[in-house]
Amino acid sequence: MIKQLNLMLFLLITGIGFSQQSFTLEDAKAYALENNLKVKNGELNIENARQKMIETRGIGLPQIDLSGQFNNFINIPVQVADASAFNPQAQPGDLVEFKMGTDYTSNGTLKATQILFNGSYIVGLQVARFYQKFEATNTMVTQEEIIFNVIQAYELSSVAKENKVFLDSLVTVTEELVEKQKAYLELDMMLQEDFDQLQYSLSVAKNAALSADIQYNNSLALLKFSMGYPSDQPIELVDDTESLLNKHAVANGSVTNNLNYSLLTEKVQLSAYNVKNNKAANLPTLTGFFQHTYNAYRNEFNFFTSGQKWYPQTLWGLQLNIPVFSGLQRSARIKQAEIQLMKDQYDLTYLENSLQFQEVQLKNNYRSAESRLDLEKQNLQLARSIYEKSLIREEIGKSNSIVVTQKYNQLIQAQAQVIGAKVDLFNAKLQLDKLYNNILSK
Repeated sequence: MIKQLNLMLFLLITGIGFSQQSFTLEDAKAYALENNLKVKNGELNIENARQKMIETRGIGLPQIDLSGQFNNFINIPVQVADASAFNPQAQPGDLVEFKMGTDYTSNGTLKATQILFNGSYIVGLQVARFYQKFEATNTMVTQEEIIFNVIQAYELSSVAKENKVFLDSLVTVTEELVEKQKAYLELDMMLQEDFDQLQYSLSVAKNAALSADIQYNNSLALLKFSMGYPSDQPIELVDDTESLLNKHAVANGSVTNNLNYSLLTEKVQLSAYNVKNNKAANLPTLTGFFQHTYNAYRNEFNFFTSGQKWYPQTLWGLQLNIPVFSGLQRSARIKQAEIQLMKDQYDLTYLENSLQFQEVQLKNNYRSAESRLDLEKQNLQLARSIYEKSLIREEIGKSNSIVVTQKYNQLIQAQAQVIGAKVDLFNAKLQLDKLYNNILSK
């Protein structure tokens, strides 16, 4: 029974391990959002902003402090006074010396303060609350960057995988042809030059397949890095290029949804708060306070002996500070804040114009890439058909190896054009998704 349980546990663990190695694009995106270290840092930034808001809010709550003090006077301070105050018969100018105080003193104080009005505090509290939203948007920008990289790496890996499979199949076909033609060479039914040409084509095919394999492994390494996936663990792609191309329609939306536009809009708002804060520095501040103190005076160290007196002192009050003149410093700070606000507003307008220009370009790029891919697919089908027919003609002796090699090179070129067109189309769609802030929503 124990052996059966161990076997079931082993199968369960290994099953989970294998399931984690295969990723659809959506799986890869979800994994990245959970494991990428930049995303984790973004979450910490949000929590840090929340704690800053709590800290700022705490400034306006009652501040309560307890303090205590003990003094041991090695030399009790000496006071002097005019002797006539104690003795009317004293000569003018005579002084009387006496010690005032005790050897030991101690006190304990409870003090509470409360801001009743402070313009900067009110603005600061608004900024602290808004800063949480700013950090959340900033974190979304980071998440978008991570998912953008994951999608791009996944699509490149998918294209590289397709190219690898294609070139591997060409190596297999060419190897079969070489083996068939070898018999003709041995029977002197084929020229050595033609056979060497076939072997050269096989060598070229193997080199291309090796290069495709390296490109595929490099793209997988990039995908793992983008996801935050262990680099020493295997990974498999589930989605192929066709399913990725058909997964989503071309993006539509408004450039004002762009995350960088949203982030800069919030930066403008922060600059506006900075103007308000500098203006609030011209307003009066009003603070209330309450203080209760116990004082003790001893010639012996008997502070904790019962029956000894502690003298209470209690007071409360208000403190009003009115800024009058600061040498034009506050005025200069307000002007600087207003200038920064204007600069940020200009930057926002410039970004909007830039995004609109990008929108036109990206849509044109998408349409061009889509049309090009359709044409390159047709060319690839024609090149494959021509190559296969040349192989058949070679087998029946109606064509030579040089012609086959030419058709082979033509097929390779057509495949490269299809790969390039797919990459361009993937990039055009991805850039449009980023422009309209559709990456995270998808």
